Amino acid sequence: QVYKGLDIITNKVSPQEQRLCRHHMISFVDPLVSNYTVVDFRDKAVPLISYIFARDKIPIVVGGTNYYIESLLWKVLISTKEKASTAPRPVNDRKVELEQLDGVELHRRLSQVDPEMAAKLHPHDKRKVARSLQVFEETGIPHSEILHQQQEEEGGGPLGGPLKYPHSCILWLHADQAALDQRLEKRVDDMLAAGLLEELRDFHRRYNQEKVAENRQDYQHGIFQSIGFKEFHEYLVSEGNCSPETSALLLQKGIQALKQVTKRYARRQNKWVRNRFLRRPGPNVPPVYGLEVSDVLQWEEDVLKPALEIVESFIQGREPPAEPVKMEYDVNENKRSHHVCELCDRVIIGDREWAGRIR
Repeated sequence: QVYKGLDIITNKVSPQEQRLCRHHMISFVDPLVSNYTVVDFRDKAVPLISYIFARDKIPIVVGGTNYYIESLLWKVLISTKEKASTAPRPVNDRKVELEQLDGVELHRRLSQVDPEMAAKLHPHDKRKVARSLQVFEETGIPHSEILHQQQEEEGGGPLGGPLKYPHSCILWLHADQAALDQRLEKRVDDMLAAGLLEELRDFHRRYNQEKVAENRQDYQHGIFQSIGFKEFHEYLVSEGNCSPETSALLLQKGIQALKQVTKRYARRQNKWVRNRFLRRPGPNVPPVYGLEVSDVLQWEEDVLKPALEIVESFIQGREPPAEPVKMEYDVNENKRSHHVCELCDRVIIGDREWAGRIR
């Protein structure tokens, strides 16, 4: 009954869930495509959302990666070159090409064409520096100028443009850290029991073995950077070429690495929600409702029932019975201020980071 009539846009779903309601955007990108970006995701998801609304249904966006959800909530992304096709293709990407350059050289180039953006980005943050250079090269307009234009639109704010969908709400499932860590470790064990190693071996044979042999494997872009693959690199490349004892040790090393990186990623996700959704200044932030999931035996009472009440309230245009989560934030804090620690000869970006350095 919960799923009846819903349309889900997600990248994480079980076969059982797929049978209960219609899901979108699953298994549609070729694994060898390395230039599929958040812009591609947004450009495919937004028309789907419009299509779902046109059928008098409510789109439910499930994550996953909160940065991708942000791209649907706010007008914050910049499209550069027009795509000839809506399907991503395994072609060279200018941003990836730029990332091959030395970080200092990248930052120097950005300083010449967009000094304001260069001052906000750390020279070691090659991805963001390369992205800003790509924006300038492909639009002819400095990245900082485009961001200012977005922020100055009606409904915009310090961190981006206006909300795309004014009547959105966010349901944040969070848990006690110890309970979450335990659950994540069990999830890895369950994945292994369900055939993770066979899937990894097959994927390695089909897509990565040749790259490794030619020393051109890339664990920084595309599917290969995903959690759950690169952690088993040593095990996969040595399997069959070393003793069973060594192979067993490498397997355990991969399993422990997967558990650690999964728990680390969960912490980053929670930090992202707090910093980007709860401490985001300005009026253009959807309400965030926290749902406690530490005790799965209390799922019906702690999660399902309040979630349905919140969503029903939004549908009916009345105030939900639950209060949204509130967090204090400093409206004057500059997360992109530029500082140089002369004692350490290091660049520090952000007021909070600089205050920590001074302490």
